[in-house]
Amino acid sequence: MAEQSANEAPIGPVEALGRALVGGIASFSRGISELGFGAALLVQSGYFLFFGRMRHQPVRLPSVIEQMMEIGIRALPIATVLSFVIGVTLAMQGIDLLKTFGAESQVVLAVALSISREFAPLIMGILVAGRSGSALAARIGTMVISQEIDALRVMGINPVRYLVVPALLAMALLMPLMTFWADVFGMLGAAVYARLELGMSFQAYADATFTALTVDHLMHGIGKSVIFAVWIALVAVVNGLAVTGGAEQVGRATTRTVVLSIAGIIVTDMLFIFVLTRG
Repeated sequence: MAEQSANEAPIGPVEALGRALVGGIASFSRGISELGFGAALLVQSGYFLFFGRMRHQPVRLPSVIEQMMEIGIRALPIATVLSFVIGVTLAMQGIDLLKTFGAESQVVLAVALSISREFAPLIMGILVAGRSGSALAARIGTMVISQEIDALRVMGINPVRYLVVPALLAMALLMPLMTFWADVFGMLGAAVYARLELGMSFQAYADATFTALTVDHLMHGIGKSVIFAVWIALVAVVNGLAVTGGAEQVGRATTRTVVLSIAGIIVTDMLFIFVLTRG
């Protein structure tokens, strides 16, 4: 009984602090290691993309197209609905706030800038992270525990060239297009609500939008979407390749991919804005 009581003694504050410190150091070390691994994967992907054919390890176009279909084309219905709803929501909020100043017509400017610079790339990034990033991590994690990755190496197929490059390239190509798609349907949603609430014609709304928007505004959001795409792909691959054990670990890797991808997107967006607004 005495031995059992000693084993169940509460942890002292010093021991708890030590355990927390050790756990924090271990997590930080793991994070640095994963960042380094992700950077190495990015360099290898660039190598195979530009020099793979010279080394008889070309990136297969059908693999890239298949990933583009899964990441972009099949996601268009939900991307369209989300973008349209975001546009309507922003118009509702904008008109309600601008009524205080009697400037309801300025909602066009507010919606155009907020969607093109912020909401379109963010919403598409979160959508791709939750839909395609998680699927990529689960796919690679399943291949790891079923030893398919080892089988690829035995057959002389580099896993980075076969698995990573098509997904990375497809995301980098599709995310800007999906962001522009979200721009269009987000502003269309706002135009529909402005028509119903303010009686503003679609032609007048379009003219005001083209007057407010510049190429720089559009490229601001599209440029961020490329960074988001690279981040999502690398996070998914790193977490998928780190899977050990069974199906439970695949689920954890998938969840971790979504969480880290979304967190990285938000932090990157903040840093992007900070750098540009200080320029």
